[in-house]
Amino acid sequence: MSSPAVLVAVILVSASLISPSLSQICSSQKFTNNKVYARCSDLPVLKSFLHWTYDADNSTLSVAFVAPPDKPDGWIAWAINPNAPGMVVAQTLFAFKNSKGEMVVKTYDISSYSSIKESSKLWFDVKETAAEFSGGLMRLFATLVLPEKGKTTLNHVWQVGPSVTGGFPAKHGFQPANLNSKGTFDLLSGESKTSASGDSRVSRKNIHGILNAISWGFLFPVGIIIARYMRTFQSADPAWFYLHISCQCSAYVIGVAGWATGLKLGSESKGITYDVHRNIGIALFCLATLQVFALLLRPKKDHKYRFYWNIYHHGVGYTMLILSLVNVFKGLDILDPMTKWRSAYIGILVVLGVIALLLEVVTWIVVLKRKSNKSTKPYDG
Repeated sequence: MSSPAVLVAVILVSASLISPSLSQICSSQKFTNNKVYARCSDLPVLKSFLHWTYDADNSTLSVAFVAPPDKPDGWIAWAINPNAPGMVVAQTLFAFKNSKGEMVVKTYDISSYSSIKESSKLWFDVKETAAEFSGGLMRLFATLVLPEKGKTTLNHVWQVGPSVTGGFPAKHGFQPANLNSKGTFDLLSGESKTSASGDSRVSRKNIHGILNAISWGFLFPVGIIIARYMRTFQSADPAWFYLHISCQCSAYVIGVAGWATGLKLGSESKGITYDVHRNIGIALFCLATLQVFALLLRPKKDHKYRFYWNIYHHGVGYTMLILSLVNVFKGLDILDPMTKWRSAYIGILVVLGVIALLLEVVTWIVVLKRKSNKSTKPYDG
């Protein structure tokens, strides 16, 4: 067989192996109900497609949204947001399999990220809906009556998810494609614009998480381990103190940067609240600032108030340690990174825990040995 023939054969075989759901374009799609739409658009993310016909006289919009769910038992959704491109206040149509395995369409009013309620009354009227699933693609059909006659530019959002629990769609992913699945489109011209702000926002969330994991989640515990165990050894004095200060001051500076990034993200996320994570972060910042100022007021070793200062310093320090670790895991739950990152952090904590346990045993042996030597030392009359 000649080289060109081999090349053609390879191309044909490769093309036959590509999933239909990945190789289609909207203009090539056909529907089982043989319905034809006036316009269609290949949406830029989530391998999704939108078909529609707009009747300006009646202000009706017939749509077909096509997308592959994350999993066969997952869901797809398409929404119109009357205010701005984005999920909050989106008037949403969800398609998924019910408990009987039948495709159904449900309407939801997403008033905030923490309030997603099924609702029969949306910004637009829903005249009819239908859904089907075949070839790895879910198809959502709907006819809507838009309330603002003559308004031809709409904000829309589309999404896919992995599962449905108790008739309620589970949380979707937070990858860039999921966060960028929003934009505007013109019903008459078909012109569409997609918001690309999701990439920068994801980057800033990742920076926020990395800064806080390094500061509160790593440097701060290391600083405590140094202070608790190294000072037991006389040869490590005063090196342990400077190492301790270096770790804690570095943790404070990096942690404040991460905290400020979190505040900025929060101010830009209207309707998104992570109360526990935010409140713990504020508490950590306040306690860490107190610790920094307490260092400046640290009494000398023989001062009568040094004992009380030590109680305060150690108490606040261990409180911060607990809050730090709790908040790092709260952050991981929010970011929802790949499992390997959570496992890596847990592995680091396990290593630090083992080191601390070994040093605890060693320091107790050293302390008890010193006490024993003192008790057996001959009395010098």
